[in-house]
Amino acid sequence: MSDNLGQSRRGSLSVIRTGLRHSPEVLVGLWFTLLLSVIGAAGGTLIPIVIKRVLDDGLGTGGDLDPHQVRTWVLAATALLIVISVTGYWSKVRIFTAAEAGLSTLRVTAFRHVHDLSTLTQNTQRRGALVSRVTSDVDQVSQFLQFGGILLIVSSGQMLLALIVMATMSWQLTLVVIVTFVPLVLGLRYLADAMSRAYDRVRASVGMMLAVIAEPIVGAAVIKSFGIETRTQERMSAAITENYRLNVRAQTITSVSFAAAIVVGGLANALVLVIGTWLGVTQELSVGTLIAFIFLIGLFTGPAQMATQVIADSQNAIASWRRVIEVIETPVDVVDAGASGLTLGDGREIVFHHVQFGYPSGPSVIKDLDLAIEPGQRVAVVGETGSGKTTFAKLLPRLVDPVSGSISIGGVPLAEVSFAQLRDVMLMVPQEGFLFDATLAENLRYGQPGATDADLLAVIDSLGLTNWFEQLPHGLETEVGQRGESLSA
Repeated sequence: MSDNLGQSRRGSLSVIRTGLRHSPEVLVGLWFTLLLSVIGAAGGTLIPIVIKRVLDDGLGTGGDLDPHQVRTWVLAATALLIVISVTGYWSKVRIFTAAEAGLSTLRVTAFRHVHDLSTLTQNTQRRGALVSRVTSDVDQVSQFLQFGGILLIVSSGQMLLALIVMATMSWQLTLVVIVTFVPLVLGLRYLADAMSRAYDRVRASVGMMLAVIAEPIVGAAVIKSFGIETRTQERMSAAITENYRLNVRAQTITSVSFAAAIVVGGLANALVLVIGTWLGVTQELSVGTLIAFIFLIGLFTGPAQMATQVIADSQNAIASWRRVIEVIETPVDVVDAGASGLTLGDGREIVFHHVQFGYPSGPSVIKDLDLAIEPGQRVAVVGETGSGKTTFAKLLPRLVDPVSGSISIGGVPLAEVSFAQLRDVMLMVPQEGFLFDATLAENLRYGQPGATDADLLAVIDSLGLTNWFEQLPHGLETEVGQRGESLSA
């Protein structure tokens, strides 16, 4: 089994659009949340203007203090800080609420779809890899939406506003900043693609690592019994080392982009300081304007540096989102007829008509089977290992569907009967039983939630297990443990 759902690789924008379609709650009230964020960003951009006014108007060109001007602009700055704080708080609350609501829907949808897939499709995935797609991958998306997604949008807006304000103060210094950042912008296009592919491999390796780790934990008793701890540890270490190697590679690319942003930001500050001082000497730039401009560069370069990290986080999240979407959009090969299905009559004759079934990339295990089983008839299916006995049993409750031919019960094709109705008349007891970590009563009620204690006791008695049951310390409320490990077989 391998981690091979969804072999085609979606582009980033396609992943985001599809992901939001599966998590519509994320978009609820988004425009108002963005408005709050933009107001906060705009308030931050106006602070340097206030500083300029205090220095140029409050102190005056001759250095004389104007208390009225200083008081006015200080009050304006205080009001701006209050606005920034309030809008920042409410935008964060709204982001967290919307993101968690949307991802809650995504988790439920993913888990529901996993159970809608046939056992044939499920068996193409290692269990740990499949679990990672609907747990850790969703968590990765959650972290990005809560902290990175909106930050990337707001940072872009803040950079644009800062650039506009800088242009009104000095077009020369603004041009210096733009020219300095052009190489970084061009380089980020290449780095973003490299990060996307690197984090795709990281998320896939996380799934494989969890699969490799999960099996030894579940089979710890077997490993101890055969004394193969060292060999098992080597296998786990290899998976962990591979994940470490891929993470280091991805983080190296991220570090390059972040370091480049720091260098470019420092270069922009240095050039503005030198050229701005020269413009000040030539009387083309006031002291207040130069200092305000330096503050504005911070509002421009800070988000730019942060954006490089957010872009890296976004590629990691998109890789995770892509894997979750692949699960959700894996075609359901055994489709439930649902409410539109046919109703079973009183007849219970089971008929196989020219049924053929084969596993992917393998030969047919059931070939042109014609069989009729009358109501009340007992049939034993005998054959060598791999001859199709279990497959035959899986076809009846539609855990898998035949490649060709048809199966009917009472003259009604199974494919046209709802799962709910079919489960009432057709059950399969697997070769290996599975007990959930709950009480004995809860396990017995999985198939019949409305069963009373008397019903459960009657079932236990019909199986000849009354003597065994009477030895249980808490009767039906006995905890069976994980996979029934607390019970003696």
